[in-house]
Amino acid sequence: MRMLASAILLMLMAAQVTASPIRIRDLVEFDGVRGNDLIGYGLVVGLNGTGDGIRNAPFTEEIMTNILERLGVNVSGEQFRPQNVAAVFVTASLPPFSRAGSQIDITVSAIGDADSLLGGTLVMTPLTAADGEIYAVAQGTVIAGGASAEGDGARVVQGVPTAGVVPSGARIEREVEFDFSALRDIRLALRTPDFTTAARIEGAINAEFGRRVAVMLDSGTVTLDVAATRSASPAHALSRVENLFVEPEIRARVVVDQRSGTIVMGEDVRISRVAIAQGNLTLRIEERPIAVQPNPFAEGETVIVPRTDVDLVEEPGTGLAEISGGTSLSEVVAGLNALGVSPRDMIDILNSIQAAGALHAEFIVR
Repeated sequence: MRMLASAILLMLMAAQVTASPIRIRDLVEFDGVRGNDLIGYGLVVGLNGTGDGIRNAPFTEEIMTNILERLGVNVSGEQFRPQNVAAVFVTASLPPFSRAGSQIDITVSAIGDADSLLGGTLVMTPLTAADGEIYAVAQGTVIAGGASAEGDGARVVQGVPTAGVVPSGARIEREVEFDFSALRDIRLALRTPDFTTAARIEGAINAEFGRRVAVMLDSGTVTLDVAATRSASPAHALSRVENLFVEPEIRARVVVDQRSGTIVMGEDVRISRVAIAQGNLTLRIEERPIAVQPNPFAEGETVIVPRTDVDLVEEPGTGLAEISGGTSLSEVVAGLNALGVSPRDMIDILNSIQAAGALHAEFIVR
């Protein structure tokens, strides 16, 4: 009942939330204003015996040898058996218009058999983009998001100690070459394409400038003529555009999470008149093997005799219940709640209603 109450509460909360004006900057992506992904391969040192096993991760020995040789230490032919180093992948996102010298956050993830990165320090690691060029260099103390402990007979792991972050752990060394001020037309790409929302964005921009400066190309694109805005630069034009408010059109959706039993419905969800019958069938199988031994001083051996208990139970269902066509979300919720089933059974019912063509909304299962 608690899970059912939680699911119904989420649906009622969705019923009370109506579409409100949203800033254009929160609805679109501006052409040219984007980040770039960076990746690197490095070494974390200073671990308390929780690093890679060299025999199981030979690439750790290779990168450690390369680093030491670059520092002038000759290790040719030497055998390494440390447990305080771990090979890692380093990832980051280069924000748009980042300048050389600024710092960004990085994520560090073990790729070998290290048990934990707690207390480790990332050694200087170059970060490259898709073009193969180095854009940043990372180094710093790793903050891992978990903990682990083990003894002779048990081990406890909380969170993910083999991954962590280094706040402001990378310094930008190269800037992305892009002349934003030379743009004559800027495309606004809607994060959720919709013709109605795109038309409203076009109307809001044209109303702000008092003339036709924006044109809707399709459901996901609105183009802005920078010259027609008579602004000093594209940056000045976007500073006026991004803070305009538009009421987005929200599609009717039903989103369910089968793992947690969560159900969320949009305001515009509608259900046609249907009749539903629901019941549960439970099958329980229990094995109880019996050991049969020979009589004392008799020749023979112990035999395991299988014993199986099978129990088939059919729980009473809700019968054939009718749900009238809902004209509002509150009526839809009231009709589904009248079935008196758990959220997980509600997911199956909604899926069946959608298959029958009576659910007039996009059905998304996560």
